[in-house]
Amino acid sequence: MAESTQLVFKHKEVVEALIKHHGLHDGVWGLFVRFGISAMNVGTSEADLMPAAVIPVVEIGLQKFENENNIAVDAGRVNPAKAGVKQPA
Repeated sequence: MAESTQLVFKHKEVVEALIKHHGLHDGVWGLFVRFGISAMNVGTSEADLMPAAVIPVVEIGLQKFENENNIAVDAGRVNPAKAGVKQPA
């Protein structure tokens, strides 16, 4: 079988990994994506140009949510605090 050149993750998997990476143990956290926008002329040649929008992903992170949903998980469930370990403020 050929080796895959991609690793693909569900939104919740990304959120869980970020929660664990940042040591979050409480609250509901969800995926946050900030987009930018710019414009440029694109085409197959200089004689055949069309205005186009370019929308880059500028930031990816976490934001607080009230409830779990398809892009948010409870940090206490996916990354429970260890007994006797002081929580960060």
